[in-house]
Amino acid sequence: MVLQRTLILIKPDGVERGLIGECVRRFEQRGIKIIGMKMVWIDKEHAKKHYTEDITRRRGERVRQLLLDFIISGPVVAIVLEGVNVVEIARKIVGETEPRVATPGTIRGDFAHISFVHADEKNKTTPNLIHASASPEEARQEIELWFKEKEMHSYKTVQEKHTL
Repeated sequence: MVLQRTLILIKPDGVERGLIGECVRRFEQRGIKIIGMKMVWIDKEHAKKHYTEDITRRRGERVRQLLLDFIISGPVVAIVLEGVNVVEIARKIVGETEPRVATPGTIRGDFAHISFVHADEKNKTTPNLIHASASPEEARQEIELWFKEKEMHSYKTVQEKHTL
């Protein structure tokens, strides 16, 4: 059993579209525990710590700047999930980064459709609703950036009370 934590961000477009509850429902119905959740409106300095220089190396400075401008454009709901192999499972629930190719049944596949090409033509970031940490190491770094330890809570779910 690999108990992990991961970070989920419901981005400004997900908040504006009223999809917070739907996103949370997808994780809870899977039996994943929420141990931290808050709504924040971050500034550019915080955004730069989330979208680090590494993204510039992978996707270019223009893409990084678009992501920075987008993430600070409205409130974000930050969530810490805990569960067995939760990093991998959360990524499956969220779907592919590019909504155009995200599988129906995933959050992005059901609620977003814009392609990278279209976003590039419009000189904007791809509105894809939600972020999920890509690896356990990235999750640790991101959780540390977005949450203080006292903002996360330990408790037993109904399933844990009856099965452990």
